[in-house]
Amino acid sequence: MSASPAHSVLEPAATRVRDPLSGKSLWLAGMIGESSLDDDRLNVQLVYRPGHTPEVRARLETALERQIRELGWKGEVQIQTTAETQQDKTPKQKDKVKGMSGPGMQPHGGPVRLMKLPGVKHVLAVASGKGGVGKSTISVNLAVGLAQKGHKVGLMDADIYGPSLPTMMNLVGRPLATPENKIIPLEAYGVKCMSIGFLVDESEPIIWRGPMVMGVVRQFLQEVVWGELDVLIVDLPPGTGDAQLTLIQGVPISGSIVVTTPQDVAVLDAVRGIQMFNKLEVPILGIVENMSWLALPDGSQMAPFGEGGGQRTADRFNVPLLAQVPIDSTIRAGGDAGRPALANEDSEYSSAFDPVISAVEQLLFVNDGA
Repeated sequence: MSASPAHSVLEPAATRVRDPLSGKSLWLAGMIGESSLDDDRLNVQLVYRPGHTPEVRARLETALERQIRELGWKGEVQIQTTAETQQDKTPKQKDKVKGMSGPGMQPHGGPVRLMKLPGVKHVLAVASGKGGVGKSTISVNLAVGLAQKGHKVGLMDADIYGPSLPTMMNLVGRPLATPENKIIPLEAYGVKCMSIGFLVDESEPIIWRGPMVMGVVRQFLQEVVWGELDVLIVDLPPGTGDAQLTLIQGVPISGSIVVTTPQDVAVLDAVRGIQMFNKLEVPILGIVENMSWLALPDGSQMAPFGEGGGQRTADRFNVPLLAQVPIDSTIRAGGDAGRPALANEDSEYSSAFDPVISAVEQLLFVNDGA
């Protein structure tokens, strides 16, 4: 098959569809076999394994064709299926994909391998489509609130270019390492924390290409001694790039939360984050609308960023609107001072985070007995 244009469509399409049996994408799981291009017909061979029921097969075929179409393929799509044999499992056979470089997505220096984190029951991703919507504020307060409820919580700052966790959790110093060169996370407010901000000077610009960013995310996932956790909250960078893909394909994600503000420009970017999670089959627990309103001295409220954006987005994608968090100087000051609102007993707005905490407890821990 020609490397273009069909290859440029098939590889990302197969990367976006997750195999429920292995937990990997179809591409990374090696389920794309001999594929070819005949005029305007894309012939794709989908290799199934024992355990793929007819229902699962039908769903995967439909999802793969949908992704091929969404990526702009206008021609015919012919998906043929076959069962894996013992010969197919040998590396030489597995790598024989006509016109392609191998069975797995090879992003920036190597495939992302799905690995469960030892001792971590759940991984929760907190994302936004754009910066400046208060995603880190939500992540930090959610982590502190869950810890106050008695849960064992970790917080990973995956925003490599703009780490804010050290400031917001009032943590300074470099993490120690074990004799096996594993990183020991720092801790504040009962939450285990890891951030690139612990490892570089706060005034040093982080000018890294994608491979370095992905390497750091991998290291924070696999080489940090997180220990026994009920949940590891990952504060993702804005957008839908390398760091997000590394996380989603690197560990099983129990759920995600998307943060937005009410105005349309933020909602449009939040939609991209929701669609990313949907395409990669990551459950969305709900949406948090931050900076929803501002309390005025006379007791009334004003909405400087508009109204209803979070609810309209939740309705559009049939997910809950978990909370509407107001604009408040104590929340902002608490983040700047390294004392989150939920750690400040005097903050009258700390209860704004309660619905988010309750939703996470209900959706993630209800079957765990945590």
